[in-house]
This record gives sequence, structure tokens and C-alpha cells, in this order.
Amino acid sequence: MIQPLAEAYAAHYSSEEDALLKSIAQESSGYHAQPHMLSGHLQGKFLEIISKIAQPHRILELGTMIGYSAICLAKGLREGGVLHTIESREDDAVRAMNHFKQAGIDQKIQLHVGNAMDILPTIAESWDLVFIDADKVNYSQYYSLIKPNLKSGGLLIADNVLFHGEVLRPEIKGKNAKAIQAFNEMVRCDADMETVLLTIRDGLLLMRKK
Repeated sequence: MIQPLAEAYAAHYSSEEDALLKSIAQESSGYHAQPHMLSGHLQGKFLEIISKIAQPHRILELGTMIGYSAICLAKGLREGGVLHTIESREDDAVRAMNHFKQAGIDQKIQLHVGNAMDILPTIAESWDLVFIDADKVNYSQYYSLIKPNLKSGGLLIADNVLFHGEVLRPEIKGKNAKAIQAFNEMVRCDADMETVLLTIRDGLLLMRKK
């Protein structure tokens, strides 16, 4: 979403990507049908720092892909903490678990494979930190399911809230862009949340439950 030169400049003045994450990024670009879905260096570092500040005990992630963002988020887990992550594609989930083992965090990860709408009601947890990066048409439904279990003071981050700039157009077309716009508007009108929309990559909406 941001200009490539600006992103390169931002990356230069951000802490370096660690070797495993760099390897995962290179791997995804070599085989994955949608490598742009990976969080990547800048967004990953943002997620890592937010998690380290929050020091969460329970993290929820929707959309594991091959584990890059979960590894970043897990770096902030406090002692005894667990990250639950949900991935609909079995092949990606297998690769993600291999990466969790390489990172030495597989014992901290609960990886669920399947439809998030079905899985979410079965997880009896209260969340300190949530990252939504799954199918865009269900963002509003995910939000409604997750919010009651987000702790007061808990953080929720949603990815792709600019949706390739399509939400900026006078007439929003396409089901994904329309769903993202509806989600953004839903959160904007929710008095229970403090929000800031950040123009990192494809847009991150950072929310704090009051």
C-alpha cells in the first residue's frame, strides 16, 4: 500500500529481521501462491514490539499462513503464555508447525486447522492480544465473536484494513473491499474501543478495549 521507496526506507531504519523469519519469507516467495499474504519484516516487527509491550498471557491469531506473524507475536508471551492460531489450509498449517519447531516455540502454540467460525466458539479463553488476518468477508463476524472474550485493556489488531487502497475509492467495489469498509465502520462506531488506523503495508487497525 505504501510506496516501495518509503517501505524500503522504513525497513532500513527498523530492527533487522531475524534469520529464521528471513528464511520463511524467502521460502514463501519461492513456492506460495500468495506470498504477499505474509506479514513481512515491517509488519512483523510491529507485531513483535506490540506483543513485547503488552506481555500477553493469551494470544489469538486468525490466519496462520506459514507461521511468520505467529512467531513475531509469540516473542512477547509472558512465562506460561500460549498463542492460539487458526489456519484453514492444511498445507500451510503443516509448514507453520515446522517453522514453530525451528523457532523453538511449538510448545507455546496451539494450532487449529479448519474454519475459524466453527473453531472460535470451542476455545474457552480470554484474550490479551488478538491479530485478525483471515478471510476479509468475515471480519465483522470474527470481531463480534472475539470481542466478548477480549479482556479490558486487551489489544486487537486487524490487517488489510485499506485493502489495496480499494476502500479509498469514491465507489467501493468487490465483496472483500465492501466487507472491510463495513468492518472499519463497525469498529469506528463501537464506543467500547479506542482505535488508530496505521498506514503500515496494507493498513493495520489497532484497537484497545476500554
